[in-house]
Amino acid sequence: KMSVPDYMQCAEDHQTLLVVVQPIGIVPEESFFRIYKRISAVSQVNVRDSQRVLYIRYRHHYPPENNEWGDFQTHRKVVGLITITDCSSPKDWPQTFEKFHLQKEMYGATLYDSRLFVFGLQGEIAEQPRTDVAFYPSYDECETVEKRIEDFIESLFIVLESKRLDRATDKSGDKIPLLCVPFEKKDFVGLDTDSRHYKKRCQGRMRKHVGDLCLQAGMLQDSLVHYHMAVELLRSVNDFLWLGAALEGLCSASVIYHYPGGTGGKVGSRRAQGGSLSAEAGNRHRPGAQEVLIDPGALTSNGINADTSTEIGRAKNCLSPEDIIDKYKEAISYYGKYKNAGVIELEACVKAVKVLAIQKRSMEASEFLQNAVYINLRQLSEEEKIQRYSILSELYERIGFHRKSAFFKRIAAMQCAAPSIPEPGWRACYKLLLETLPGYSLSLDPKDFSKGTHRGWAAVQMRLLHELVYASRRMGNPALCVRHLSFLLQTMLDFLSDQEKKDVTQSLESYTAKCPGTMEFITLPDGLKLPPVPFTKLPIVRSVKLLNLPTNLRPHKMKSLLGQNVSTKSPFIYSPIIAHSRGEERSKKIDFQWVQGDVCEVQLMVYNPMPFELRVENMGLLTTGVEFESLPAALSLPAESGLYPVTLVGVPQTTGQITINGYHTSVFGVFSDCLLDNLPGVKTNGCTVEVIPALPRLQISTSLPRSAHTLQPSSGDEISTNVSVQLYNGESQQLIIKLENIGTEPLEKLEVTAKTLNTKEKLYGDFLSWKLEDTLSQFPLKPGQIATFTVDIKVKLDFSCQENLLQDLSDDGISVSGLPLSSPFRQVVKPRVETKPINPQEGSKAGDFSHVKTLEAILNFKYSGGPGHVEGYYRNLSLGLHVEVEPSVFFTRVSTLPATSTRQCHLLLDVFNSTEHELTISARNNEDLILHAGECQR
Repeated sequence: KMSVPDYMQCAEDHQTLLVVVQPIGIVPEESFFRIYKRISAVSQVNVRDSQRVLYIRYRHHYPPENNEWGDFQTHRKVVGLITITDCSSPKDWPQTFEKFHLQKEMYGATLYDSRLFVFGLQGEIAEQPRTDVAFYPSYDECETVEKRIEDFIESLFIVLESKRLDRATDKSGDKIPLLCVPFEKKDFVGLDTDSRHYKKRCQGRMRKHVGDLCLQAGMLQDSLVHYHMAVELLRSVNDFLWLGAALEGLCSASVIYHYPGGTGGKVGSRRAQGGSLSAEAGNRHRPGAQEVLIDPGALTSNGINADTSTEIGRAKNCLSPEDIIDKYKEAISYYGKYKNAGVIELEACVKAVKVLAIQKRSMEASEFLQNAVYINLRQLSEEEKIQRYSILSELYERIGFHRKSAFFKRIAAMQCAAPSIPEPGWRACYKLLLETLPGYSLSLDPKDFSKGTHRGWAAVQMRLLHELVYASRRMGNPALCVRHLSFLLQTMLDFLSDQEKKDVTQSLESYTAKCPGTMEFITLPDGLKLPPVPFTKLPIVRSVKLLNLPTNLRPHKMKSLLGQNVSTKSPFIYSPIIAHSRGEERSKKIDFQWVQGDVCEVQLMVYNPMPFELRVENMGLLTTGVEFESLPAALSLPAESGLYPVTLVGVPQTTGQITINGYHTSVFGVFSDCLLDNLPGVKTNGCTVEVIPALPRLQISTSLPRSAHTLQPSSGDEISTNVSVQLYNGESQQLIIKLENIGTEPLEKLEVTAKTLNTKEKLYGDFLSWKLEDTLSQFPLKPGQIATFTVDIKVKLDFSCQENLLQDLSDDGISVSGLPLSSPFRQVVKPRVETKPINPQEGSKAGDFSHVKTLEAILNFKYSGGPGHVEGYYRNLSLGLHVEVEPSVFFTRVSTLPATSTRQCHLLLDVFNSTEHELTISARNNEDLILHAGECQR
C-alpha cells in the first residue's frame, strides 16, 4: 500500500523520469544540498538527433513502497540513482563502493542506471576511467557535474527507448504479462490465464503502460493513442483501477498539450527554464507532422496493433479542456472503489485542482478539494497532518477561496501545537497563523482599520488575534504579545464587550510590566516587520487647538512706515472658490505667534471610550520644525467620559515654523505616537505656527492696593493689573511702579503712554505725569533686576453745579443774574464715612449722596529687548488706574456786602473743610486761606 502522498505533484509530472539523489556515509548537509541544487537544475535535456525532450524529476528522499507502484504509473518508478559521498583516503574506497551497491539494491529492479559522485579522493583510484563513478577533489572543484548528469540522462533515455520499443512491438504468440499493483498480486493467484477476459486485461494494462513510456520518451501524440486504446480495452473488462489510470494518463497528456507552461504554479516552471516549448508543441507546427488520429473501429480486440499511424480516424485524440476535467472525475470515481488507492485518488484530485485553477473554474475545483479533504489515508502523523492541511490551504488560495484557505491553514497551525507532538512547534504555529490573516481580512497594520467600515468578521478576527497572542507567549516573546494585544484593543475596540475590554487591558498590563510596548517595528526571524500600534482610541481625540499666548505676553510687530497698508491677500474682494481639504486645514498657518522660551499651550478635546477610569501616564506633544521641549501631563479620565479638555504645554527652544504633528501617550504600559494625519475625525484650527525670537517678560507691582474695578478698555486689550486710589479734589499722590524683568532676556526698550477713559469730567492741569528718563537710566534691565518708575497723580475737578447739591438758598441768600449758587445739604457737616452709600447702585438710584467722581486711566508699557527686539517685536503690558475723587470743600453759605463803590462788590462765601486734613485755598489776589479739618471760615 502506498502511504506517502506527494501533494506537490501535477499533471505534467507524468512525463518525467524519477531520479533519486542520496548521500552515502557522512556528507555535510550544506555540501550535499549545494550539489543537489546543481544536479536538479538539469531538469530537461534535448535528446541528440531527435526533436524530443526528456524531463527529470529529482528527489532526495523517496519511500521504497511508493516505488512498487512503478508499473501502475511509470513516473512513480525510480529509474535513476545518484549517490554523493565523502571519501578522503583510498583505504575507505572499497567500503564506500560496497555501500553504493547496497543503495542500488534498495531500489532494485526499477533502476535503469546509477552514478556515484566521490568528493575528496585523489590519486591512483581516482584516475581510473569509469562510467558509473565520478571523482572530484572537493565540493568547490567540480565543474563537470552538470555535464556528467546530462550524459547520465542520455543513458537513461537509451534504456527507456529500448523498453518502449520492446513493449510496443507485438511479438504475436508471446504471452503479454499481466502488470499489477502490489495489493492485487494475491488476488490473481490461480486465475485462468487462457480466458479471453484475462488476455484483454493484460492487453489493456500493457497498452496503458506503453502510453506511459511514450509520454516519458517525449512522444505525446503516440501516448494519446495508446491511452485511448487502453481505455477501450479496460472498459470492456471492467478493470476499474487501471481504467482510472488510463484515463488519468489521457488527462495528463492532454494537459501537457494544452498548457505548455505547466500547471504547478511555480514561477519559472520547468518548460520555461529551457526556453523552448516541448518537442510536441514544436511538432505541431512542422510541415508534415504526424497527426495521429484514432478510428475506434480499427481497435481490434485481438492483440495490439503496433503501427499506430494506420489508425487514422475522425476524432482528434487530445481531450478538450472541458473533457480533461470530466475524465479526471471519472478516474477519481474509479480510484475511490479501492481503499488501498487512497494516495492515487488524493494526488489525482490535487492535479485536477491545479488544472482547474488555470482554467479559472473555482467552483468545480472546490468540489475536487472537498473530495480530497475526505479521502481517508492511514493514521497520519502530526507532521503529515500539518503538511496535508497546509497544501489544502495553498490550493484553496490558488482558486481564490481565501477564507477557506485561511481556515485550513489555521487547522494546520493548531496541529503544530498539538499535545501529542513532543516539542510543540509554537514558532511554526505562529508562522502559519500569520499566514491566515489575509484570508480573514486582517493585516498587521492598524492603518488598514482606520478608514471606512470594518472589513471581515470581527468575532473570528478577535479569536485569531488571541491565538496569535497565545502563540507569542508560548514562544517566549512578550514584545510580540504586547504588539498583538495592542492591535486587538486598537482595531476591535468597537466590538469588545465591557468585560472583554477589562480582560484585554488587564492581560496587556501584565505583559507590559515585563516588556513595555514601543513605537519600534518588530522584525520577525523570517524578515516580516510588524508595524507599531499607536493607541489613537485611548483616549479618542476630537479636536486639537493651538492657543495664543496670554494678552500681556503676545508679541506685536513694530509698524514700519513703508508698506503699512499694502495687503498681501488676494486682489478679489470675495472669491466663491474656497478649497476645503483636510490637508490644507492642517497646514494652514495661524494668525498669532509663539515666542521662543515661553510656555505655549495646545488644547485637546478628548474622551474615554472605556467602561472604567483611563489613566494616561505621559501625554505630550509631537512637533517638527523647531526644537521643542514638551512638558508631559498625566491625566485620569472618568469612565465613558464626555468631551474633556486637556491642555498640553511645551517650550519652543529655537525660532522658525513649528508644526504640531500629534501627541504621544503612555496607556497600559504601551507608548504611542499618535499623528494627526492618521486620525480621521480630528478638527483643528491649523497646526503650524511661527515661533519668533525670545523677548523679555515684564512684571509690574505698585505701591497701591489692587482694585475691585476691572477696566474695560475699548480697544479690547486686556489689562494685567488694576489698582485704585481715593483722593480729595486737589490732592496729588505719587504712584511708585516697580518694573521687574522676570524673563531671560535683557529689557532694553520701554515706552509709556497713558489714556484717560471717562472724559465727561473737565480736568484742570495734568492728571498723570512722569519722567521716563530717570527709569531709562536704569536700563538695560537684566533678568531678575528691578527698576522703579514714578507717576504723579494730580486731580483737579470742578465740583460746582452738581444738581444733587442744589437747594433753595437761605433767606439772606441772593440770586446773581438769575443763577442760583450751589449750596450743599446740611448733612455734609456729618463725617464723610456715613455719606458714602453702602452700595453704589442703590445710592445712584435714590439721588447720589456720595458726590464722588471717578477717573479711570490706562498706563500702557511697550517694552522689548533681546533677539525679539532685533526682529522688530515688542510686548504690551497695561496697568489700569481707578481714582475716586471726593470734594474737599463746600460753600455752606453765600451772601453779599453792600457795595461801597461802583467798581467792585463783595461776595461772602462760607467755606467748609469737610476733610480730616488741613488744606489751603488759593483765590486770585487774595492771600491763601488755611483751613483746619472740619473748620468753616468766611
